[in-house]
Amino acid sequence: MFGITSALSVEGPTEKDKVMTEDLQKTIEPYGAFDTPDGLSHRIQVLTKLNELVKDFVRKVAKECRLPEHLHGELGGKIYTFGSYRLGVHTSDGDIDTLCVVPQHVTRHHFFTIFLDMLKKTEGVTECRDIREAFVPLIKLYFDGIDMDILFARLANNSKVPEDQDLRNIEILRNLEEKCVRSLNGCRVTDEILHLVPNIETFRLTLRAVKLWARRKGIYKNALGFIGGVCWAMLVARTCQLYPNAAPSTLLEKFFLLFSKWDWPKPVFLKVPEDAPPGFTHPVWDPRFNPLDRSHLMPIITPAYPHQNSTFNVSRSTLSVMKQEIKDAYETTKQILQKTPNPDEPNTRLWADLFTRTDFFNKYKHFIVLSATADQQEQYQKWIGLVESNIRKLVNDLERNEYILIAHVNVDSIELDPAEEGQSPRYVCRWFLGLSFHRCEVKPNINLTSDIQRFTDLLHQAAISHNNYTPDMRVEARYVKRHNLVKFLTPELARTLKLSKSKEGRKSKTNAQNQSNGNTKKAEESESKNSQSKENKEKLETHQSSITMAKDIAITTNFDGQRTERSVKNSEEESAAETKSEKPAPQKIVQKENRKRALDDGDNDIFREKKRISEGADQAAKSIQLKFAQ
Repeated sequence: MFGITSALSVEGPTEKDKVMTEDLQKTIEPYGAFDTPDGLSHRIQVLTKLNELVKDFVRKVAKECRLPEHLHGELGGKIYTFGSYRLGVHTSDGDIDTLCVVPQHVTRHHFFTIFLDMLKKTEGVTECRDIREAFVPLIKLYFDGIDMDILFARLANNSKVPEDQDLRNIEILRNLEEKCVRSLNGCRVTDEILHLVPNIETFRLTLRAVKLWARRKGIYKNALGFIGGVCWAMLVARTCQLYPNAAPSTLLEKFFLLFSKWDWPKPVFLKVPEDAPPGFTHPVWDPRFNPLDRSHLMPIITPAYPHQNSTFNVSRSTLSVMKQEIKDAYETTKQILQKTPNPDEPNTRLWADLFTRTDFFNKYKHFIVLSATADQQEQYQKWIGLVESNIRKLVNDLERNEYILIAHVNVDSIELDPAEEGQSPRYVCRWFLGLSFHRCEVKPNINLTSDIQRFTDLLHQAAISHNNYTPDMRVEARYVKRHNLVKFLTPELARTLKLSKSKEGRKSKTNAQNQSNGNTKKAEESESKNSQSKENKEKLETHQSSITMAKDIAITTNFDGQRTERSVKNSEEESAAETKSEKPAPQKIVQKENRKRALDDGDNDIFREKKRISEGADQAAKSIQLKFAQ
């Protein structure tokens, strides 16, 4: 028996299952779900170089500590891998998670000084920086073009690290500091998962498909409140335990079936949690004794001691988004598996519909745009890392508002091309939060100013406390409606926005009139009429949805941490002001002269809108008013 219960089915694959599995593999290959042989060989070479560098590092520290020279060659030191690479499901452009394990004479201080300096001097290493303040401290770098994270663990009871050191042995944790236990947990969990699945090959192909699906749907990022690769791996592993002989095509459907029906916050276990050995006091996940554990919304418990919930970052909004995506995926896979493969059309990809990318920007009408800016590359990288790691805290604050149903952050940030030297800000990164609201009987006044200010203050205080702050580091939060998102997006994303037909029609009509070489007076009169129609209709739409233009908060601080600027901006008012200032005076006169004419003529669009709103007054009363108070 695998897992904490017996299997639900032990049936093996049918011929159709085998054909569907083959089609599944061919479908995900073009997305880069598999590494190439050359790519794998390159990764092995990089890891070999890094492993040798660790041994040199251990010997160098031994000399500084004046250990007997004849022992230097036996001290060891080793690089272990974990995460997707260790599970055997890494992609062609994926990173490698590594752990630097050293004997007792090497300290964390040595790791972040001597070893960091050795890395920076190594040929092929770029963008090397330390993140000492993280929950699990690490070094990030690119080694010969491969993105790598290096964690640190010091074996307090070992005077050397042999090549066959087994990290699954629980005794290795005895007398270790908490940070080292956390670092070791990644390797221990990954190895335990591989030991708990009945068939590693079917597990790997199913996991590749699930990871690709999660990325395409924008629900793959632990730092932003979704879940990461190891969490998805544990869910797939639990599915494999329940259907040990099934083919990956069947496992994929069972995965979506199982977790579309799962009664969260019921926890997911891969095995019965083991009791702590005598003398071990590491905290473990146990809602019976730990009140904080009871608040976790989607507990997925790691199979290695000390057992922890790997999804404590999940919020109400991210859980809601993931549950809906899983339900939709289950319906899609059911329809796919009902189809009959056609051997005469080998190029037909039956599974393609499952991996369509989510249309985030057309999913919501209201957004908060977060922009992090800086002028220096090194400070910018630290700044955006700090901002992104705290966005989930802003989401949690927004969720406490009784009128906000979902605050959904897009996992794909947008980084603008660097500005020219001397311009400020030179580097800009943006995140987008989509907002949806509860339906209300009345029109409430939703004030999010304090939430935004608390978030920006938190970021600057954190940067100052870590001694990373510079005056050019800023963060801005703006409320923006969908039809005003264009200037914040890349041209490719902007073209995907779906605006109402009436707005698109007015826009195209106005553009055609502006480009016309006909009679100038006629063009001005027509443009004025369309402008007035747009103005009146926007007022009616605003009344109908009861959403006033929200204020944007931009907070900066000086170097000693005192706030020196609190600017309140309005994206939509700014746009209106800019448009108004650009119009020549004669056009304003024409607009004024034509205003009465347009209203007297009874513009058809306006008349229909007025009639619809009059008839739907009760419905309008249920709408939401969104306002940032200054």
